[in-house]
Amino acid sequence: MQLGLIDRYLARTIMVPLIGTLVLAAMLLVLDKMLRLFDFVVSAGGPVSVVWRMLANMLPNYFSLGIPIGLLLGILLAFRKLALSSELDSLRGIGVGYTRMLRIPYMYAFGLLLLNLLIVSYVEPYARYNYEGLRFDLRSGALGASIKVGEFNKMGDKMTLRIEESEAEGTRLKGIFVALDDGEGEKIAATASAGQFLATDDPDTIIFRLRDGRLIQDSTDFPTPRTLSFDAYDLPISLPAIDAFRGRGNEIRELTLPEVFKLAYMRPNTDADIQRAARANVGFRLVEVVMMLMLPLLAVALAVPPKRSSSSLGIFVAIVMVVTYHKINQYAEGAGAQGRLNPEVALWLPFLFFVALIFWMYHVIAHRPGGQPIGALEAFFAKLSKAVKKIVPDPRARALAARKAAAAGE
Repeated sequence: MQLGLIDRYLARTIMVPLIGTLVLAAMLLVLDKMLRLFDFVVSAGGPVSVVWRMLANMLPNYFSLGIPIGLLLGILLAFRKLALSSELDSLRGIGVGYTRMLRIPYMYAFGLLLLNLLIVSYVEPYARYNYEGLRFDLRSGALGASIKVGEFNKMGDKMTLRIEESEAEGTRLKGIFVALDDGEGEKIAATASAGQFLATDDPDTIIFRLRDGRLIQDSTDFPTPRTLSFDAYDLPISLPAIDAFRGRGNEIRELTLPEVFKLAYMRPNTDADIQRAARANVGFRLVEVVMMLMLPLLAVALAVPPKRSSSSLGIFVAIVMVVTYHKINQYAEGAGAQGRLNPEVALWLPFLFFVALIFWMYHVIAHRPGGQPIGALEAFFAKLSKAVKKIVPDPRARALAARKAAAAGE
């Protein structure tokens, strides 16, 4: 019963920083990408709403990066809180060791590992393909193009349009000039005070309804151009043909994990370069996911500061280690795909090194009395902090000294 209460307490203590860190990491990544997507969409002349669709397809990639960091910092901050409040010493004093306390962190780790495996195996490849499809549609004009007010806009090869004013998000246009040349000898030029685009049953044709204007029509069949005034005039516009987006699988990252595995190891007739890239990608996905099993041990090893200290160095070291490991894997995948390194060796050798390092760090904190895996770094930063304080005095200390000197003078 007592251990059940401890497990529930640990579960609640870990959950809050874990969810908070995951959401914060995802938001930071989204905000960084959002600005670049807005710039890309606006420069391509597409609707702003496509930005949200593109960001939605980027979320699986962000979560595949944020879940390991959230798991690590969630466990680390929870155990750090226990250590600073002396609850960790109390738990160990009643016989609850680190191995027993890791039961709940590993429940989180296994659950998030399965979720991350699902993301990198199936969700992320399809989301990446959808993202590239949106980029293609944006460049080709399939998502629609924004009309720049006050400029001559080319709409295909046959139509030129100029708008003086645009209201209600482009649904009402004012001050219109339009010139249309069908390429077969018929030309139309018109001005109108207002107009709007209307959809038709034919997806390849739209209607540009002009109101209160004048129109000039010229054709090889007319001896002279025709001129007319109108209250309303419907100008049919044929939309240019748009190429279909390519099929999924042109890029290795768009393939699901089983598809990449078959390409890497079960199809001997595959091109050597493609097979090597597939082997590198399989290894990259697997080592990133499997390393999550080591994160609870790393978090506990770095969560406990030295006695009579509240140093945050462990948090800094944990983030640096995770980011460094991810960058090493990215480099190893690239080098393996290019043939400069063996993909399996390049990816699994750093994995084994980090596993050995994490096991050693956990052994020091859990099985050596007073053990501190980053004790040397703690001592170095403590000395560095004292040296900096001597060089740069604390402003509060200087203010206190000034007040004492003023009081002594009085």
